[in-house]
Amino acid sequence: MDSVVSDASAVSDSPAVTGIPAQPQAPAVDLFQRDTDGRDTDGANASAPDAPVPDASAPDAEDGAQDWQLDHTRAPIATKIVVAGGFGVGKTTFVRAVSEITPLQTEALMTRASEETDDLTATPDKLTTTVAMDFGRITLDNDLVLYVFGTPGQQRFWFMWDDLVRGAIGAIVLADTRRLTDCFPALDYFESCGLPYIVAVNHFEGTELFEADDVREALTVPAHVPVVIMDARKRYSVVESLLAMVAHALEATPE
Repeated sequence: MDSVVSDASAVSDSPAVTGIPAQPQAPAVDLFQRDTDGRDTDGANASAPDAPVPDASAPDAEDGAQDWQLDHTRAPIATKIVVAGGFGVGKTTFVRAVSEITPLQTEALMTRASEETDDLTATPDKLTTTVAMDFGRITLDNDLVLYVFGTPGQQRFWFMWDDLVRGAIGAIVLADTRRLTDCFPALDYFESCGLPYIVAVNHFEGTELFEADDVREALTVPAHVPVVIMDARKRYSVVESLLAMVAHALEATPE
């Protein structure tokens, strides 16, 4: 047996055996090794070494992503708008109608304790009131996102306005023609702090419709301040008001 093993070892070590040609030994192949010319060691074509690798985290256009979302050098511009006005003028409805997300609302049930301070003559069906703020979001353009903050209307909550308007590019003052005096505090506030604003007359169903110029004269609003007639329940009407606000803010503060 030892002689057979030694003979076999001799055959494997010797370059050739009489009568049997030497068999060339194939070099060891690394299946994962690639040549610098972009070909596998077995000769199969491979992708060029400098070929870009797809980013799995990038949004796919087929999944509904738009061109501006695929452009990583173009970040959306986030801006802040404040909606103010008197009690029950439609601020919460305004934010709810336009928000593309579920709006944040801080509504509390109204009780008898507020009967002497909250006048429900014009809105007898109102059961809740905003005690902090309303918040919503809407994308107006490919790279323009508006964050809409609704302020509480009652005087006892006015102390929050300074925090809500911080960082805003402008404000929308909602007005009800049945009680125009309710929007005077908001007009005075934005005039004093120098924040660009527009007046949006929320036309309630069953009330008399007035022209924008008539409302401007009644409120003594300067000529450069836009006055629009809108319906806070209708999304398209609210969007038009927001566009008017953005355009006015760009004119007032172009930088």
